[in-house]
Amino acid sequence: MKKLQFFLVLFLLGFYAQAQTDSLLLSNNDLIVGEIKSMDRNIIGIETDYSDTDFKIKWDNVKRVYSKTNYLITLSDGRRFNGKIRSLNDSVVEIDTQMPETLLNLAKRNKKVEETYGQNVEVERHEIVYLNALDDTFWSRLSFNFDVGTNLTKANDFRQFTFNTAAGYLADRWRANLTFNSLRSTQAEVDPIKRTELGLSYNYFLPHDWYLMYSLNILSNTEQLLDLRTSNMIGAGNYVVHTNRSYLGFSAGVNFNNEKFEGEESATQSGEAFLGAQYNIFDIGDLDLMTTVVGYPSLTEKGRFRTDFKFDIRYEFAFDLYFKVGTTMNYDNQPTEGASQLDYIFQTTIGWSL
Repeated sequence: MKKLQFFLVLFLLGFYAQAQTDSLLLSNNDLIVGEIKSMDRNIIGIETDYSDTDFKIKWDNVKRVYSKTNYLITLSDGRRFNGKIRSLNDSVVEIDTQMPETLLNLAKRNKKVEETYGQNVEVERHEIVYLNALDDTFWSRLSFNFDVGTNLTKANDFRQFTFNTAAGYLADRWRANLTFNSLRSTQAEVDPIKRTELGLSYNYFLPHDWYLMYSLNILSNTEQLLDLRTSNMIGAGNYVVHTNRSYLGFSAGVNFNNEKFEGEESATQSGEAFLGAQYNIFDIGDLDLMTTVVGYPSLTEKGRFRTDFKFDIRYEFAFDLYFKVGTTMNYDNQPTEGASQLDYIFQTTIGWSL
């Protein structure tokens, strides 16, 4: 009887696939039919006609997938495809590759591109680490989140407010992110504390999970008497680990600094090398851990070394709400006179993500 039910499910999957409806067969042989939106960080989202909200399912719990929608697809080895997907069995997925017009024109001029046109590529299901429907609107490629936190105490009339927001856009071959973080703290008989950071980053993806990068960072920090630091980072990076559970990436390059400290009449310019690492773990229930560290040995100021460190733990609730605990540290072994070598903040915030 169980075998009969299983073959009936497979028959229905084939019928729905012919009807151009996306289908998921789960590890418990449940069938979900609808419209697959995306898959990222081991979570696949599918919209159905019989539910007010999208189903979110662990990719590890999906046995078979069928869709005639074109997707932007990323594999764990860094390869990227545009195409349709369908399962050949419980472990192998076939990608019917399609190429955007821009890449097709590139292929006519240079055959050394990783995508192929009109060919079928077979991959293990666990190798797929990212899906995004290409037929969706601009908003489907956009990510956005913000979180806020506040502390109030009657003693010493202490008040603190933090605000963080980030927006990103993922195209076929590149990704751009914009971040803004602000902290304001006041206390009786103590000078106000202010910290503002604005960041813009751009990554262009290359084969085998390599990428070129540019980053603009603007920081103002009263603890280190920093009126304004503008950093321009140019370099390259690689994801040495890229799975449905975590990723680990390294980057290196050069950084051009323009710094204006409190009490100084003019800004100073300097050059630095940088070496950075980023580690993200996201398959631990509803928790998401992110760590980033970047070291800056100076090329123009003898003996100077700076470090930026960030660590965030995020717990996701329903309705895309989350609770975040994080810390940020900035270290400079040669600060300006009267400034602290180390500045750090510790934040607890509530936020929402798109």
